Amino acid sequence: MRRLARLAALVVVLAWAGVAAALDLDAAKAQGLVGERTDGYVAAVSSSAGADVRALVANVNAKRKAAYQDIAERNGTPVDEVAKLAAQKLLERAPAGAWIESDGRWYQKK
Repeated sequence: MRRLARLAALVVVLAWAGVAAALDLDAAKAQGLVGERTDGYVAAVSSSAGADVRALVANVNAKRKAAYQDIAERNGTPVDEVAKLAAQKLLERAPAGAWIESDGRWYQKK
């Protein structure tokens, strides 16, 4: 259990490191252009998102994927488990009004 807690903390730190590197992510989230997915990655909320939003999403997701893979390799854990754990932590910390995608549908966190 202690290992799982340390792993969860590391996942969140590394996921947020990707966020910090992409300074526009917070603004895009605040504008409702980008939201968190339940698989540990972000996505454009609208299918008609501009190239800048799509590029931002691709950049953040690439950094998150690399972080998840690194954590998975160091802990002998499947990458999808690491990503799902990160998603749980990110969604818990998402503020009210944040867009979240689950099962192909977007909703705002209450």
